[in-house]
Amino acid sequence: MPLAPREFVQSPVALAQSYSIAEAEAYTRWLATSHYENFHVVSFLLPRRLHQDFYNVYAYCRWADDLGDEMGDTRESLRLLEWWRVELTRMYAGEVQHPVFVALRETVQRHSIPERPFADLIRAFIQDQTVTRYKNWAEVLDYCVYSANPVGRLVLYLCGYSDTERQRLSDLTCTALQLANFWQDVTVDIEKDRVYMPLDVLSRHGCSVDELAGPRFTPAFGSAMHEMVDYARDLFEGGLPLIGMVDRRLALDLELFSRGGLRILDKIAQQDYDVLTRRPAISKFERVQLLVGALLKTSISRAA
Repeated sequence: MPLAPREFVQSPVALAQSYSIAEAEAYTRWLATSHYENFHVVSFLLPRRLHQDFYNVYAYCRWADDLGDEMGDTRESLRLLEWWRVELTRMYAGEVQHPVFVALRETVQRHSIPERPFADLIRAFIQDQTVTRYKNWAEVLDYCVYSANPVGRLVLYLCGYSDTERQRLSDLTCTALQLANFWQDVTVDIEKDRVYMPLDVLSRHGCSVDELAGPRFTPAFGSAMHEMVDYARDLFEGGLPLIGMVDRRLALDLELFSRGGLRILDKIAQQDYDVLTRRPAISKFERVQLLVGALLKTSISRAA
């Protein structure tokens, strides 16, 4: 049985072993399909020729995420994230040993992907270990530049797009998705002592971070969350033109994720912006509705 990141870094045998390309790709495929249930949906939407490349990129992101959040010790996470960054640099210098990088090097070479989006993701995970509060929108959005936007850019590279305008629109969508996730998981982040809501927005509406620990919903928090939901919705709207600028399969993927993010925002509004006592979630039936709606919309727009 292959090892998940936490167990892998604790195994001297796994760390010292050499991996063939076939073994490395089998590992990233296992990591992607055994852990992330939505990956099966993504695989359905994307061309089969890109499946392995997406497995490889996902495995890299999964490892960085787990090194940051699954080690149980901040200093150990920082040490391992720095090690992961060194391994990334070594890969671009042509030196690989870890199975994720053995597989990822093939993807990077095939699609001419630069190092920066991968490095930016590591920076975000390091920041999560050292920064737990954000004073204003500028600081929150700056975090999203590293935590969310690189993922969209990597997807564009894999699908053959590297121009500035598509990247700009992708950044808007990815930042919006990140914010929707933050607003959905306020209580989950509070348990980790992380607050991604701009503190000046909370303050302007008469709400403090201390009030969130209860959790105790107040009209002041609801008013602040209303503003933050509207902000994320505007970003989604700004990124929607990207759907008409890519091939049909990727357009369907973008449509689905944008609709899913907007549905989360709708759910928050429907429960009067109370995300403290009830986490807004999309049911399986609603996920099917989103997929059907996205299929219909992209089919109609392409036929027009």
